Amino acid sequence: MTLQSSIRFATNPQDFKGYDTSKLRQQFLIEDLFIDNTIQVVYSHYDRLIIGGVKPMGGEVKLETFDSLKSSYFLERREMGIVNVGDAGEVKVDGKSYILQNREALYIGRGLENVSFSSQAGGAALFYFNSAPAHASYPTKKVSLDEAEIVELGGSNNANSRVIRKLIVHPHVQTCQLQMGLTELKSGSIWNTMPPHTHDRRMEAYFYFNIPEGNTVCHFMGEPNETRHIWVQNNQAVISPPWSIHSGAGTSNYSFIWGMAGENLNYSDMDMVKPNELR
Repeated sequence: MTLQSSIRFATNPQDFKGYDTSKLRQQFLIEDLFIDNTIQVVYSHYDRLIIGGVKPMGGEVKLETFDSLKSSYFLERREMGIVNVGDAGEVKVDGKSYILQNREALYIGRGLENVSFSSQAGGAALFYFNSAPAHASYPTKKVSLDEAEIVELGGSNNANSRVIRKLIVHPHVQTCQLQMGLTELKSGSIWNTMPPHTHDRRMEAYFYFNIPEGNTVCHFMGEPNETRHIWVQNNQAVISPPWSIHSGAGTSNYSFIWGMAGENLNYSDMDMVKPNELR
């Protein structure tokens, strides 16, 4: 077995108020996503999203099912989005090969049985992925950085100048509920998703990467009037409940991948919060 899994249950926001640092990290932080030749998955009870990572070294690593799915194969009732954050790598989907360069994405629809990962010779690919339940089967599609929808937000005056690349989003990629994208903060900027928001119609997961050695990111979460924080290191992820803000500030600029699953595919469906209203 090359797959290791764990489960994270949903948290009531009233209970959340009493969490200490250790409990917050235990419930929401995902620390070890990339282990050689092992698929690491966390099954979240928020919209049944799976957060995972694969680091194939020296051969193919096959995507396998696990007990909690109660399925004969991983994508029997699921769709999947993958972003490579390492060296060039290959994803095979029912015999068809897709080469993903750094920060390129691949969407895989429901019902495809054989999926495997490998690194190109001399390199180490790092495949970060999200998977959500799917009611229909849509075509597999690769998305390069040039094909992504690009949006620039923020400004240097507020230290939040950033480039958002919408990789797997409606209508550019047809999905059931999964959406994924990449945000890169420019040099001198440290704040992401500020002003913050919530969206009670869907949950979200943030995967932080390209954090320079010796630096860190503080991820803010919780109801707008009852916030908490988690210190996040490079290549770690945070699960964000629908009732929670999801924002961060680092000791340097960095990048992160956002993935969402839930009731709708409307990217702009957000309940905005003014920064001076946060508590």
